Amino acid sequence: MSRRDLLPDAGPVLNLRQALYRASRDYTGGQNALALSMGVPPDELAKRLNPTDSRPLKPEWVEEIIALTRDTRVLSALGRAAGGVFYQVQPVSATRDAMLALGRYLQREAGFVSSLAEGAADSLWERHEVEDLERHGFELIQQLLGIMAGARKAMEERDDG
Repeated sequence: MSRRDLLPDAGPVLNLRQALYRASRDYTGGQNALALSMGVPPDELAKRLNPTDSRPLKPEWVEEIIALTRDTRVLSALGRAAGGVFYQVQPVSATRDAMLALGRYLQREAGFVSSLAEGAADSLWERHEVEDLERHGFELIQQLLGIMAGARKAMEERDDG
């Protein structure tokens, strides 16, 4: 199994094979450790996850890699392929301070969106503009979902107690 990284300059948006490759390399102990945890030959796993190879991926391996690595890049790649978005919601306290912080964040993001609107006036979206817009949008949604999850968690804990 090669120790050389076959995907050194991948950007923030990965396809499924690239995401699986990156998740396997970032797993504690690397691809060999992941293969051993899965009970598959390390060489076979390395060949199937090679980002430049076209060998078919076994669906049960994809599922097992997701379960073992908990790597959100894999889930994001799957969601993107279906036109969706994956978020791993982390509940945050839905306090007054958190809501005020979200309000301040929204004000800053409004300035960002306004600057993008000026940049897109020519109707020609550049890759970096789209990536910036996606990153900001995903961060906003993740923060909002976190506060919503925190509010639900606080309500449920109160109802159970």
